[in-house]
Amino acid sequence: MQLVRPTEDHLPSYLAALKAGWSPNNERGLAASLEEIALIEADAGAFVRSLDNREGQGLPVAMPDGSTVPRLPGLRLWMWDGEFAGSIGFRWQHGTTELPPYCLGHIGYSVVPWKQRRGYATAALLGMLDEARLMGMPYVELTADPDNIASQKVILAAGGTLHERFIKPPQFGSKPCLRFRIALR
Repeated sequence: MQLVRPTEDHLPSYLAALKAGWSPNNERGLAASLEEIALIEADAGAFVRSLDNREGQGLPVAMPDGSTVPRLPGLRLWMWDGEFAGSIGFRWQHGTTELPPYCLGHIGYSVVPWKQRRGYATAALLGMLDEARLMGMPYVELTADPDNIASQKVILAAGGTLHERFIKPPQFGSKPCLRFRIALR
């Protein structure tokens, strides 16, 4: 498995995963998948370009409760093993490690169900940590639901430590969550 910068050549496999029910967004699920399908069908090139958005330009981001928030600078890479295997995103605010309360963590990832338990998420996270180091980040934070043991194992395997237990903001349903930190220096 390798991390790739998405291109239009990768889109058919990505689109097939979306149409098979996979979602790049663990919180918004099917709604996020349908939005991305519509964006790809409207302008595939613009969709691919939007995945490397280091200035945070573009439309606001939809939250699970339907509200919207400003877009943060971000980068999304795809896990690729000859076909689409998953997605990993890194988001930040220029000049600080802090994130707004509506952003649960710097990095989020999702592997298609038919390729899980192959080490792809751990490999992708380790690769994305290199991107964060290049940005000069001293650490990144990631979150996992208390019952998402697989994600917790991925974060711990990449050097993460439990930083805090907290309650997600209302737009995420005010549910318990775990925040992990991975030191980069």
